[in-house]
Amino acid sequence: MLDTLRNSAKSWVAKILIGLLAVSFAVWGIADVFRGFDAGFLAKVGKVEITSQEFSQAYDQYLQNFSRQTGQAMTQEEARGLGIDRAILNSLIQGAALDHQGQEMKLAIPDSMIAAEAALNPLFQDASGAFDPARFRNVLANNGLTEQMYLVSERRDKLRDAITGTVDGNLSAPKALVEAMYRYRSEQRDARYFVVATAESEIPAPTDEEIRKEYDSNPAAYTAPEYRSIAILKAEPADAAAKVQLTDEDIAAGYEKLKMDYFVPERRTILQLSFSTLEDAQKAKSRLAGGEDFLAVAKDLGFVEGDITFADKARTDFLDPAIADAAFALTEGNISEPVKGNLNTVLLKATKVSPEKQSTLDEVRAALTERLKLEKAGEEIQSIYDAVEDATAGGAKLDEIATQISVPLQVIQKVDASGLGMDGKPVEIPHKAELLKAAFASDVGLENAPISLDHGYIWYDVREVVPSAVKPFETVKEQARAAVVAKKISAVSAEKAKKLVERARAGSSLDELAKESAAEIKTAQGLKRNESGADFPAPAVAAVYAVPQNGFASALSPDGQSAWVIQSQAVMLPPFDPASAEAKTIADELKSMTSSDLMQSYLAAVQKDAGASINETLWRQISGTQTQ
Repeated sequence: MLDTLRNSAKSWVAKILIGLLAVSFAVWGIADVFRGFDAGFLAKVGKVEITSQEFSQAYDQYLQNFSRQTGQAMTQEEARGLGIDRAILNSLIQGAALDHQGQEMKLAIPDSMIAAEAALNPLFQDASGAFDPARFRNVLANNGLTEQMYLVSERRDKLRDAITGTVDGNLSAPKALVEAMYRYRSEQRDARYFVVATAESEIPAPTDEEIRKEYDSNPAAYTAPEYRSIAILKAEPADAAAKVQLTDEDIAAGYEKLKMDYFVPERRTILQLSFSTLEDAQKAKSRLAGGEDFLAVAKDLGFVEGDITFADKARTDFLDPAIADAAFALTEGNISEPVKGNLNTVLLKATKVSPEKQSTLDEVRAALTERLKLEKAGEEIQSIYDAVEDATAGGAKLDEIATQISVPLQVIQKVDASGLGMDGKPVEIPHKAELLKAAFASDVGLENAPISLDHGYIWYDVREVVPSAVKPFETVKEQARAAVVAKKISAVSAEKAKKLVERARAGSSLDELAKESAAEIKTAQGLKRNESGADFPAPAVAAVYAVPQNGFASALSPDGQSAWVIQSQAVMLPPFDPASAEAKTIADELKSMTSSDLMQSYLAAVQKDAGASINETLWRQISGTQTQ
């Protein structure tokens, strides 16, 4: 929340966290990183201590932000697997190193400065733009903060900004480096090529021994995933709406209450010419009265149609009341007299008028009825939630609860974490992503908190777990045989292409080799080093750039079942244009990389000088893993 208040895209926080995962393991390489000390602190840098509570808050905040930004939840186990827990701790240690540096430099930020900046923050202002103390306290309270916590956090981050701001600098990448990168990215090549295919009849049939070896050597390819059976109880407004009964009086009352939601205001397309003086407007009006076209007059005055057209606007879209009144007083096709507004004088022409419309009850009855049912159902959902939670607290099972509240219980039989059944086909599952993630993080017999939906809930139990296991050989023998065949075809295709390339390098032309192989020669133009597509895949692009102009190369197709014989042709090196958008982008990227490297080097040096240590015992308790 404080990041939002401070708009921290330019702060030390953003500069560090941009490369958070890339540098997440830096702290773990410190030789004396694990030293025992006061068990109340997770880490210490100089005299600055990091508590386990601070780590938990930062960790939880990261996971919440990830969920909001991606729409997917990340479990603690997944986060640990990615090293995010260590990345978060590393970030906190870097921040603590800066705090230590600030103490050593005796830097301070007065409360008056923080108060002055808070007064200018729109989040804390009323409708008139004035600082509102009540709103300030309310915003902080809604985000779990006190005024003292806010002051401490702001002071800390401003001090960190003051220290790191001197490091950021304004370092520009050398022109030679920008040019080299520009040429590397912008180089283009043409290519001629043909595809060599191999039929299954060209390879020896797989033996039983080969098939068995394939099965034994690649167990992961023949392993069935873990399956789970899940019982769910779902309560959403759409479910409850079907049971809601509304009388004609209910619908009529709802219409009166929501009537304006079915009102479409009058809208107009207006052409508007603006003038600095009334005299200029009157001259233009005279020309129009003489029969000249409105757009022709606008063009003479230096306007294009887009400049003067206000398409499909409601009265409230016009900020000047005088102009709005005049625009909506015109009949379609007519031109106004000069209208003096607050800032200028205008001439108006109405080119299209769409009258206002108030939909009648009969016109909106179906949509309104559904809306009212959903609103009524929303109230029912809360009653269902209370009933389920009370029954659960009393020890009732989902089957019993479903019967008590007359909500159907759905049992999803043996589904894997991706939503496929044992037959490999997708299973119909409500709110699939959220439910599967939660169910596969639970276990049989565990009591689970309900999954919160938009205005609804899902309660679930894991009923059965079918462990992941290697499938019996006989059930996947054909699959293993196909894998052996595919590998043999790939090897033969690659060998064919290799020999053809050798002959091409010895003097045979690409045309001769293609004819001999009964293949069609194709061309590709303007291939860039880091670009590929379905017609010319990445392995083929890499092959083109692996040889000099007019050189020959080969590459396997993406599926490995055929191979390409390629001749790299024209090499185009565009002239370096330092003013081009691409060159500027490259320069900015290199500058950002240099700045980031410099920042990380500085933080590492500060951290090393201050001395960093981690409470190994407490860290193992928090992370749930063995420290590396």
